[in-house]
Amino acid sequence: MDRYELRVWLPDRPGALGLVASRIGSVGGDVVGIDILERDQGQAIDELVVELADPGLVPLLLSEVRQVDGITVESIRTLAGPFVDPGVGALDAAFRLVAAHDQRALFGALGEACHEGATADWSAVAPAHGDELLFGRGTPPAASWIVAFVDGARRATGDPAEHGPVDVAWAEMPAAAAVLAIGRQGRPFRSHERRRLAGLAVIAERRWSELAAGDSAGRRHSFGAPAPGTVDRGDPAGVPTVGG
Repeated sequence: MDRYELRVWLPDRPGALGLVASRIGSVGGDVVGIDILERDQGQAIDELVVELADPGLVPLLLSEVRQVDGITVESIRTLAGPFVDPGVGALDAAFRLVAAHDQRALFGALGEACHEGATADWSAVAPAHGDELLFGRGTPPAASWIVAFVDGARRATGDPAEHGPVDVAWAEMPAAAAVLAIGRQGRPFRSHERRRLAGLAVIAERRWSELAAGDSAGRRHSFGAPAPGTVDRGDPAGVPTVGG
């Protein structure tokens, strides 16, 4: 069975999605996944994962779906690999983030999860100050460009989770002094996708803080600070004890 990702605009009213599914079924298609990407002003944007036995049925499938009153097909594309439900994928991504054993692994897990979950063309984690990307996949822009772009877009829109240029989605991680950004052409990022990306960035930033605290504790112990449960009586040689 070939698998396709079908994005449609439809009236946000009871039964509309059922009519679309019925049309898909009429050509032998099977809807195996649904993700509601956006709802606004009486319209919804749904992403359907459809299985078809014959690729030659795609034109007929599109013709049938377009006959539903009020429906607009935004895009259709072939999917490769096994289907992963977006909700399950987000939980798996969160697990990988909290399991990261160091900051490099954390940024890698975050970038990979967002790249795969959003089927992005490129993804990157850029430092707030610096020229070298902390993570990159595809052909991302330079770190300085990403930081400048996000700063400008944030000032213009106020809320990167809901607004901004349609072909780039991002989230800032102030505690980690980093910015996450992903991009793709031809399929705009919708509000649900942006919120999912922002949620993963929050989890990653919390894990970053935990790792940073662990590193700081390790440095204190290695430089002579007392281990937990002991009393610091000062340094008889007059050298200040490392603290934090």
